[in-house]
Amino acid sequence: MKTSLVDVYERLYSAYGPQHWWPGESAFEVVIGAILTQSAAWVNVEKALANLKSAGVMSAEGLRDVPEARLAELLRPSGYFNMKARKVKAFIDHLWSRYDGDLEGLLSQEAESLREELLGIWGIGEETADDIVLYAASKPVFVIDAYTRRVFERLGLGGGVRSYGEWQALFHSSLPRNAALFNEYHALVVKHGKDVCRKAPRCEGCCLREVCKAGKAGKLGTGID
Repeated sequence: MKTSLVDVYERLYSAYGPQHWWPGESAFEVVIGAILTQSAAWVNVEKALANLKSAGVMSAEGLRDVPEARLAELLRPSGYFNMKARKVKAFIDHLWSRYDGDLEGLLSQEAESLREELLGIWGIGEETADDIVLYAASKPVFVIDAYTRRVFERLGLGGGVRSYGEWQALFHSSLPRNAALFNEYHALVVKHGKDVCRKAPRCEGCCLREVCKAGKAGKLGTGID
């Protein structure tokens, strides 16, 4: 399995190069983006983040003080904006109650304790918590999302894995626990899942087709949506 996962990484990296992900001007922006990207295309999250910046509330102080109804309007482009305003407020309330608004105080923990604390905040699930641990805190956890499941199930490397924890354990047990590697690997999987291994896959010219169980079996697409 280790050899297989390394091979997949090398093929993806050769095809796409470094992804420079997660886009964000600061760790704080990465955290807010991670919360907003739930059930949203990144282009719409960027619009919401731009709204926060334009309104002058892209900070722990700004998001603490902005009324929730006003915050929801600013977050409208990201979808489910009322719920996301509550989630952002829940995170900010936690940050102020435990760390006096100091994000670095939160992110400085070891990966496991940071992840556990994040999961205790209302509205933050496993994928969002791991986005924050990996991309904002630069600590080695592998993020599992719909793209990861789709790509690796088609490759035949899941082996009946189903739960989030099982998928994550597959990567953690097969690869060096290295934040930079996990960062680049996950970003490459997202790139591949968005552009090639879509719900209606574009198998023609796919950089993984030689090692894809479903692709070699002819069970997937021809490159035409």
